[in-house]
Amino acid sequence: MPRATSDAKLLIQSLNKAYAATPTNLKIIDLYVICALATAVIQVAYMGLVGSFPFNSFLSGVLSCIGTAVLAVCLRIQVNKDNKEFKDLPPERAFADFVLCNLVLHLVIMNFLG
Repeated sequence: MPRATSDAKLLIQSLNKAYAATPTNLKIIDLYVICALATAVIQVAYMGLVGSFPFNSFLSGVLSCIGTAVLAVCLRIQVNKDNKEFKDLPPERAFADFVLCNLVLHLVIMNFLG
């Protein structure tokens, strides 16, 4: 057992050291993704406790949170300087794509609500 805990501590230390080198803009996007996913989890827990009477409203809320998180992960991939695939894409263009896709996503979600 002591070997497993020391390996876990070593893994956590190496992850913290690697994440410390991450640029601030990527950390902000990570917090946004965590917030969106936490909101989806809270909605699912609420549905489990109270019930899902307007089921399409529940689905709209959860899918909105998950869709926003997915789009934010795509933004993070495009804005990351270490990613060579999107090196010619300016960050402003990536953010404009993110905003436009979020607009389309939420228009679809609002349409689904009825």
